[in-house]
Amino acid sequence: MERSLKKTKSNNNNSIKSNTMKDDEMFHVIHKVPSGDTPYVKAKHAQLIEKNPEMAIVWFWKAINTGDRVDSALKDMAVVMKQLDRSEEAIEAIKSFRPRCSKNSQDSLDNVLIDLYKKCGRMEEQVELLKRKLRQIYQGEAFNGKPTKTARSHGKKFQVTVQQEISRLLGNLGWAYMQQAKYLSAEAVYRKAKMVEPDANKSCNLAMCLIKQGRFDEGRSVLDEVLESRVLGADDCRTRQRADELLSELEASLPRRRDAEMEDVLGNILDDDFVLGLEQMTSTSFKSKRLPIFEQISSFRNQLVC
Repeated sequence: MERSLKKTKSNNNNSIKSNTMKDDEMFHVIHKVPSGDTPYVKAKHAQLIEKNPEMAIVWFWKAINTGDRVDSALKDMAVVMKQLDRSEEAIEAIKSFRPRCSKNSQDSLDNVLIDLYKKCGRMEEQVELLKRKLRQIYQGEAFNGKPTKTARSHGKKFQVTVQQEISRLLGNLGWAYMQQAKYLSAEAVYRKAKMVEPDANKSCNLAMCLIKQGRFDEGRSVLDEVLESRVLGADDCRTRQRADELLSELEASLPRRRDAEMEDVLGNILDDDFVLGLEQMTSTSFKSKRLPIFEQISSFRNQLVC
């Protein structure tokens, strides 16, 4: 009888321990917090559970300095800093500590930097980084010769194709050129982006570039793609609203003469180092790796000159 009671008590204790472990595992899964007691784990707990970003940054720094999951710690810290409007600090942190990170983490750090440059209005640095990443894809360096790569967002992994990555980078590059009022360069980039992966947002941005150059008929034609639902994403309410606003801007600008007031000198200068420079890239030894976006640059340039 006594042995039976001890056995029952032991089984109950094991059951309690098992349930506790399962509950602990579920907690980490639900809240997307790693298990353990390291500085990185404490940083993620402060960030996601305690909702204390300042304390999270303190623990992220400790993780980086002690070599605890430096790749993740640096990237996650930069994201938290951006949320606290400490983007400049985040940029310097990445530049200073990325040599400690693995080769596989460099691409994700570049993507964080692109967002940080955009947030800080550091357009020149954003443009240069986007150009470099596009060149890496063109030269076959970015995907290690594979058609897809694994990316992560909000704790979830997913596959990104070469085409999707090129489209994303070109969209960012076109936006950066527009912020610099380089509308002709932005136009060239958005046209290439539409060739790779057309969507309503790119059409709206291309139309804006054309409107800024006073090329109203071309701008209207591009906007019609959205307003007539002839392009992916045209059914999105915000995108259609933006297309309507651009059409209103276009119609309001029609009576004006296409003179120096309309044609910003800066806006009609192509970025010779990259947009036209792609013409040289297509004639190099990388012909076997040539991608669609780098084709026919010279013919597009000739159309502009004419």
